[in-house]
Amino acid sequence: MAQYEFITDEGKQSRSGAIKLYNAAAFEGMRKVGRISAEILDALVPVIAPGITTEEIDDIVRRLTLEAGAIPATLNYRGFTHSCCTSINHVICHGIPGPKVLKEGDIVNVDVTSILDGWHGDCNRTYLVGDVAIKARRLVEVTYECLMLGIEQAKPGNHMGDIGHAIQVHAEKHRYGVVRDFCGHGIGRLFHDAPEVLHFGRPGTGPEIKPGMFFTIEPMINIGRPEVKVLDDGWTAVARDRSLSAQFEHTIGITDTGCEIFTKSLKGLDRPF
Repeated sequence: MAQYEFITDEGKQSRSGAIKLYNAAAFEGMRKVGRISAEILDALVPVIAPGITTEEIDDIVRRLTLEAGAIPATLNYRGFTHSCCTSINHVICHGIPGPKVLKEGDIVNVDVTSILDGWHGDCNRTYLVGDVAIKARRLVEVTYECLMLGIEQAKPGNHMGDIGHAIQVHAEKHRYGVVRDFCGHGIGRLFHDAPEVLHFGRPGTGPEIKPGMFFTIEPMINIGRPEVKVLDDGWTAVARDRSLSAQFEHTIGITDTGCEIFTKSLKGLDRPF
């Protein structure tokens, strides 16, 4: 079995490949930033409707992030020039905001990461735009269920493969494709850190889950096949067969008995459908 290195976080913003274990003060920092990101996604619920552009969504995200005293993590990240990602219909992830107008029946994922006091809160939701067909609505519902089933497995003594297995089994039961080209990730003072969190896998495999770990779970589920194509802009990832895709994401911290969802909506709007 592969060996995985765990280290106690020492406040250094460096990625060594080791999995960091955080203390109580770090949990408090993640609670604060996670709440900001969740509240931003909450604020989008009444405004995501036919006629709005993804650029307007991005403007709202940027304004609300700054008003909360935080910084949008994606703004100028590796050349990305927007404050969130907006992924419509067959776009799996990393969609770039622009003049595209949302229309009745679309589904759109909005992915937000805020930085507050050096901590990152990363979450996303897939929203229904107006009256959405049952087929698309069901994909969104099952994708949310996949996220929550994965979170149920995020507890001490389990392994990362338990998370991926729970997601894969539920998605494939509905004959959906689980995207393998992208995964969840460790997070904290770094936007992306160890470990990788795969959304497929075998029980009992991968790193052991230990108290103090911070990471995201963010399954991307296609109504068709799981294969991905990245467009020429270098960011936008689409379903190769152009089938609908949905995604949900939370940032969590592992406790002694289970996990804490840092990005949970206090208004109960995690399921915007």
